[in-house]
Amino acid sequence: MQNAIKKAVIPAAGFGTRLLPATKAQPKEMLVVIDKPVIQYVVEEAVQSGITDILIIISDGKEVLREHFTPDEALEKVLEQRGKHVELEAIKSLNHLANISYVYQHEQRGLGDAILCAEEFVGNEAFAVLLGDTIIESASPLTYELAKVYGQYGSSAVSLQRVPLSIAHRYGVFVGDRVEDGLYLGKQLVEKPPKDNIPSDLVFSGRYVLTPDIFKHLRNTPPGVGNEVQLTDAMRLQMQESKLYGHVFDGRRHDVGNKLDFIKTNVLMGISNKEIGEDLKNWLRGMDLA
Repeated sequence: MQNAIKKAVIPAAGFGTRLLPATKAQPKEMLVVIDKPVIQYVVEEAVQSGITDILIIISDGKEVLREHFTPDEALEKVLEQRGKHVELEAIKSLNHLANISYVYQHEQRGLGDAILCAEEFVGNEAFAVLLGDTIIESASPLTYELAKVYGQYGSSAVSLQRVPLSIAHRYGVFVGDRVEDGLYLGKQLVEKPPKDNIPSDLVFSGRYVLTPDIFKHLRNTPPGVGNEVQLTDAMRLQMQESKLYGHVFDGRRHDVGNKLDFIKTNVLMGISNKEIGEDLKNWLRGMDLA
C-alpha cells in the first residue's frame, strides 16, 4: 500500500510483569499466538501499511526479538534438507519484511521515554507507532488508515475504540468533536482517569501517527502516571500548538499484555484461522464448561 508514512517505531522494552513467570526469560512480544510471535503480527501490519523502515525499541535481555528477524542459515539448511518447503519459505520471509533496526531503552521510564529513543531514527518525518504487545484485526491495516488521516489533515492521529465506561480507566481516554463518521478532533486527553471521573468511552488502541514535533514535547514532559513519561501527556502539549485527530477503527484489538487477554486472543484468532478454525470450534462446542 502507498502512503506518506515510511517509518515506524515499535516499543518493546517493557518487562511484561503481568505475564510472569512466562516473561521472565522471554519477552511478552515473543509469546506465540497460533503460530507466530506477537511482534511478527505487529511488524506485518506495518509492512502491509506501506512502512519500509522499522525501529524496535528493546531492553537488555530482549535480544531474542532481534534474532527472530535475523537470517538463520543453519535452520534454513536443515529445513531444505528435510523437504520442509512451506516452513522454509515462512522463515525466509522474515528476512525481507522491512529494514528493521534496534535501539535500547536501558531504563524503563515509560512509553513516552521509549518513543524519545527513536528521535535520531525518525529525523524530521512523520512516523507511525505500533505498540509491540497489541495485535489489530481489521479489514484494512489500521496503521494505513491512520496514515490516510495524516495525509488528509497533516496532523498527528491516534487510533481509538469504544469501551464500556466501567473499564475506560485502564486506558488513555480521548475527548473530541466529531468531524465525520469515525473521526474526531481532539479536545482533551486523559491517561488512566479515576474511575469516578471518566470523560469519554473513546480510548487509545495502540496505534499512532505522529508528527516529529512530538519529540520536543516529550523532552518537556515530566513523569506522570506511574512516575513514567507518558506519551499521552506529550500529545496533550502538542495539542496546544497543532491539531490531533482520533480515528475510531472498525475491527478487533487484542492486548496480549495480561493472562486473560492472551488466552482470549489465541481462542478468537484460532477460531478464524483457516488451518485450525473449524476443529477448534468443534472442540469448543463439545466442551463441558459448566
